[in-house]
Amino acid sequence: MTAVPAGAEAAVILGVFGLLVGSFANVVIYRVPEGRSIVKPPSGCPVCGARVRAVDNIPVISWLLLGGRCRACKAPISPRYPIVEALMGLVFAAIGLRFGISWTGVAQAVLAAGLVVLAFIDLDHMLLPRKIVYVTLTLVAVALVAGAASGSQWHRLGVAVICGIVPWLLFFAINFLQPKALGFGDVRLALLMGFGLGWLGAAYAFLGFILASILGAVVGLAMIALGKAGRRTPIPFGTFLAAGAVLSALAGSPVVNWYLAQIH
Repeated sequence: MTAVPAGAEAAVILGVFGLLVGSFANVVIYRVPEGRSIVKPPSGCPVCGARVRAVDNIPVISWLLLGGRCRACKAPISPRYPIVEALMGLVFAAIGLRFGISWTGVAQAVLAAGLVVLAFIDLDHMLLPRKIVYVTLTLVAVALVAGAASGSQWHRLGVAVICGIVPWLLFFAINFLQPKALGFGDVRLALLMGFGLGWLGAAYAFLGFILASILGAVVGLAMIALGKAGRRTPIPFGTFLAAGAVLSALAGSPVVNWYLAQIH
């Protein structure tokens, strides 16, 4: 792969691609939990069934031009659609700024796309579909093996594998001892998250899990304080794992560099 250096050019290219990925991600988020095909039938209005025209399928822009309503029946269209598209575009643009269009950038973009999809599904259904986890893991692995081969970075790949196995074992043990405290979907997600972040360094993987725990605790305590949840109310921990992973990859460098400076 001919790498495009990190910067504005890579951010624009990946940002536009991210918007398109976000449009497809909406289909996956809504159909996979229902056991429906993500290929057929074509996207349509959930109220009247009218198929979405190509001109009405431009990420974010079409929703704005239509005023958030179906062209045929004028039924409201959830703002979730443009939110997912815009989020994916912003995350991909940030990946372009940070890593450029390289094997690392490709791996992090695939990881982020899978995590965003899983985060929204877990938020809606308390579910982390294994097929999405495994497909994402496979694609990330392909990109990282290609990156290791192209730059003779096999040691880096080995670190990524270890960073995937260690949290997987820890989460597996927690699930085995307290299955109500941690679902097995989170166990699979820990493997994906640790592996993808481990390519950047073990500290990034560790930071991702720490951030996920902090986010989960803060949101959980806030919901309890507001009377929206109780101590035993389950939370979509996969959503926080995904958020922690993306934050670690894109904004964790200052924390990681500070930590490494302290231990050295």
